[in-house]
Amino acid sequence: MLNREEIINDLKKSKALLEGHFSLSSGLHSEAYIQCALLLRYPELAEKFCQELAQKVKKYKPELVVGPALGGVIVAYEMARALNLPGIFTERKNGEMMLRRNFDIKPGQKILLVEDVVTTGGSVKEVIEIIKEKGGELAVVASLIDRSGGNANFGAPFESLISFDFEVYKPEDCPLCKQNSEAVKPGSRGLI
Repeated sequence: MLNREEIINDLKKSKALLEGHFSLSSGLHSEAYIQCALLLRYPELAEKFCQELAQKVKKYKPELVVGPALGGVIVAYEMARALNLPGIFTERKNGEMMLRRNFDIKPGQKILLVEDVVTTGGSVKEVIEIIKEKGGELAVVASLIDRSGGNANFGAPFESLISFDFEVYKPEDCPLCKQNSEAVKPGSRGLI
């Protein structure tokens, strides 16, 4: 079992744990950001983290792994490999999350929905709607990192390897903005 210190060390070593002034996709500001793509670029770390998370979710007996693009693609692949299951991903077309590439979810199929980082859970909730539309059964949601501050609620069990509760601010209340620091918009929807 990976402990918190080992996970943080790997996040720092891979430069995935960033410190600075960030504008999050939620519109809030934070002094810390986790860019999981920097961790997942190393296959041995992707495998190690996903195998660990797979151990936490196998009790839910999923039949299919689904992850939203972009952050959930590698996680879905590695989790599917660790659990010996098929893995697929959703992606956006014209701003709408959808299944493409002839991927499908069968009615009644038990789904493991995975993500790299959950903050507000916006992408996860979009994928849950797709699962419902297809008649799938959401067995469990899992992410490598939970930075929701314990606020993630998906109507199903939620598992993560590690949880962070970084302080977040409305831009008008952000102490870094008040010091005239410019916020960087990281992630797949921003600059980094």
